[in-house]
Amino acid sequence: MRAVVYDRYGPPDVLRIEDVPKPSPAPGQVLIKVAATSVNLSDWESLRGSPLYSRIGGLRVPARRILGSDIAGWVDAVGPQVARFRPGDEVYGDNLRLKGGFAEYAAAPESALAAKPSALTFAEASTIPQAGVIAWQGTAGVATGHRVLVNGAGGGSGSFAIQLAKRLGAEVTGVDNADKLDFMRSVGADHVIDYRRGDFTRNGPYDLILDLVAHRSVFAYRRALAPGGRYRCVGGSVSALLRILTVGSLAGVLTRRRLGVLAVKEGPAYFGPVADLCVAGGLAIHIDHTVGLDEVPAALAHVGEGRALGKVVVTVN
Repeated sequence: MRAVVYDRYGPPDVLRIEDVPKPSPAPGQVLIKVAATSVNLSDWESLRGSPLYSRIGGLRVPARRILGSDIAGWVDAVGPQVARFRPGDEVYGDNLRLKGGFAEYAAAPESALAAKPSALTFAEASTIPQAGVIAWQGTAGVATGHRVLVNGAGGGSGSFAIQLAKRLGAEVTGVDNADKLDFMRSVGADHVIDYRRGDFTRNGPYDLILDLVAHRSVFAYRRALAPGGRYRCVGGSVSALLRILTVGSLAGVLTRRRLGVLAVKEGPAYFGPVADLCVAGGLAIHIDHTVGLDEVPAALAHVGEGRALGKVVVTVN
């Protein structure tokens, strides 16, 4: 089968198309004929090996040669102990542990998958499992009248988060680069900030800050929070995460603010509600563009460099 592989960490040009053996599903696994795989920031981090936590399982060389975790496609075969699926079923899910989505076939644990809603295309379904869950869990607890800020709001998780916060009655501010300001307004942001021209931590105060690209000091984040407010980050450098977990946590307690890292829970139980909202028309899916396997390096760069408006999807079979 054709797959996009890499053997060392680096820029997109370390990727190449290669014919590799078709996987065989192990016990509890499903073999998927891939129709679409969306690109996540986690793919970009795993390609580059940075931040350091992206090298878990493979400090010197990648643990998995094929990237791509948000998969949608058809069940091709099932391994022993699989009870919920059979060949021909349409499925989707977040295969973060095994990856392999940038290929014609990928093996995934049965537990990571759900039946694809018939109302969604494969491309649409592939955008939901990781980005949708981050947005869903990141905006939990938002209520009418809350002031919410989403940093990195022009990408996949951010565009979902804006819409979810608005549904819950919040006043939403989106932060990203200048090329995404109109896009953030189009998905519902009440206010937008170009991070290159304005410091969002000097605005507010906010009841919730969902930070998808944590880079600033914990004291700046604390300054931007209202009393009782919450700051949650997803990703960022190892040093930034450690500061938030230590200094940020202590500083937050002392000032009646909560600063921490969002511990994202995976699986169908968590991305299913987001898909249901998409099917019902309560949440829009925004796909920047779709590409084939040959264009995966460019697609990863497009996402990693912060140029994607919503999600980029790789279509395969």
